[in-house]
Amino acid sequence: MIKLKKEGIILSKTELEFENEAVLNPAVIRVGDSVYIFYRAVQLWNQSTIGYCRLDGPLTIAERWEKPFIVSEFDYESQGVEDPRIVKIDDTYYMSYTGYDGINARGALATSKDLIHFEKQGVIVPPISYAHFVYLVEAAGKVNENYYHNHKFYYQEADPDEKILLWDKNVVFFPRRINGNLVFFHRIRPGIQLVSVKEIKDLTPEFWKDYFRNFQDHIVMDPIYGHESDYIGSGCPPIETEHGWILIYHGVQDTNEGLIYSACAAALLDLDDPRKEIARLSYPLFSPEFEWEKEGDVNNVVFPTGTALFGDTLFIYYGAADSHIACASLRLSDLVKELLDCIKVKENSIVTINEIKSTLLPQTKEIRKAKKIPETKKIPETKKISKTKKNEK
Repeated sequence: MIKLKKEGIILSKTELEFENEAVLNPAVIRVGDSVYIFYRAVQLWNQSTIGYCRLDGPLTIAERWEKPFIVSEFDYESQGVEDPRIVKIDDTYYMSYTGYDGINARGALATSKDLIHFEKQGVIVPPISYAHFVYLVEAAGKVNENYYHNHKFYYQEADPDEKILLWDKNVVFFPRRINGNLVFFHRIRPGIQLVSVKEIKDLTPEFWKDYFRNFQDHIVMDPIYGHESDYIGSGCPPIETEHGWILIYHGVQDTNEGLIYSACAAALLDLDDPRKEIARLSYPLFSPEFEWEKEGDVNNVVFPTGTALFGDTLFIYYGAADSHIACASLRLSDLVKELLDCIKVKENSIVTINEIKSTLLPQTKEIRKAKKIPETKKIPETKKISKTKKNEK
């Protein structure tokens, strides 16, 4: 097991109107000795903007704006700009985020040369309906059936005329081009998929049509362990090591206490072809533990979205119970060693039957009860009901 330290809460809500409900899920990037944080700020009625602060070193607040840094401007983000991530590729900063219009939640992009002035590039995920997605995926075949078993999620609206597009979130870019291409993760439940294009302008309707016809080839990871049995999603931008890309992601498990979001470090992915998973931890890197992680706007959530590396210490920044921004730290070398040990275990088949039964998803819940459409998951009531029905992660 990896030794991990919970550093505690870094940012909480204030009395300022734009962040008087919650702060959470920050984009994080280190420049010199400073850590720049662009965080989701929520005001009453679940209207989200992006706030800004700067840290001296990994933990000390040096500057925090008293106004939003990025606000809603277009129809696709009319209800909020949410859950940003950020990387620098060549000489450009890429900030991906979720644009929420009150019904649809879809990945969008803004770019900058100076970390101050950002230009929005619009939605970069496919604008298709769930029904069209199901049609394309079923035609492709060889895809985990859970990808088209989300009928209850999309079709339980009181108003059947509402246009519900395919929810495609958690867009996270790699911090450099791979084989000359821009590469990013995105998440169509229940797994994590990968896109590779020369330039953003290449994300045309024709590109997406071909993409979904070969959807299985673009799936990087699907849930396999109990703590991620409902679905997973890309979290922090990948970290490059000599052994591969490290992805720290979130996994969701439905329990008697409701949904639990864990920071599941992880996977080790091939440097040249990150669709190839080399190793994955069979246990969560960390889970909700303290009161401020267990109780909030949404209970039982640790949601990692950014990292900063100082020496061999990796600081992981995450949303806690959809109410605060917190940080945890570990030695990167320990994480790499643990993942490499997973490879050795796999190669030597040192896995007992009991370990398999206790860690693997219980046969995909008996193959979703003999391939029947699953019952809608019910999230327990929280102290504050500020999130819309479908404002899931």
